Amino acid sequence: MIDDATLLARAEALVKGYAASNKTIATAESCTGGLVAGLLTAVPGSSAVLERGFVTYSNAAKTDLVGVPADLIAAHGAVSAPVARAMAEGALAASRATVAVSVTGIAGPGGGSAEKPVGLVHFALAAKDAPTRHVERRFGDPGRAEIRRLSVEQALALLEASRAG
Repeated sequence: MIDDATLLARAEALVKGYAASNKTIATAESCTGGLVAGLLTAVPGSSAVLERGFVTYSNAAKTDLVGVPADLIAAHGAVSAPVARAMAEGALAASRATVAVSVTGIAGPGGGSAEKPVGLVHFALAAKDAPTRHVERRFGDPGRAEIRRLSVEQALALLEASRAG
């Protein structure tokens, strides 16, 4: 769990807004390992909003749980825009949620390359009857915990924008 009062306040507002709009959320998380869902469930009343969360840390989990095609992962790598989109769309299809957010990235300290450095994280947000949004962030290497915190922050921003939109 992330101990961040600002993020918790944002999560509280998000849960309240989604509940008022009768919207629900599913998460598909890789490098954050369930931190987005964990933050949302820290909020009383979140059961009305968080429909389910998928921790898809391995490539097999991405395929098995949210239907990311293995050939898509082989072609682009797990940390890529196409896989982030497929994760969000798959989480939406595998749930009863109205919105799904995905996170896949390299939190470090190892695992990076020149093409895909530590701190590279892809996000996607899929919603019923709307095009899937993608965001790529390059956080640099401020450390594993900070990359994961920044990733939760970005996922919340996508969910906030979807609630408003």
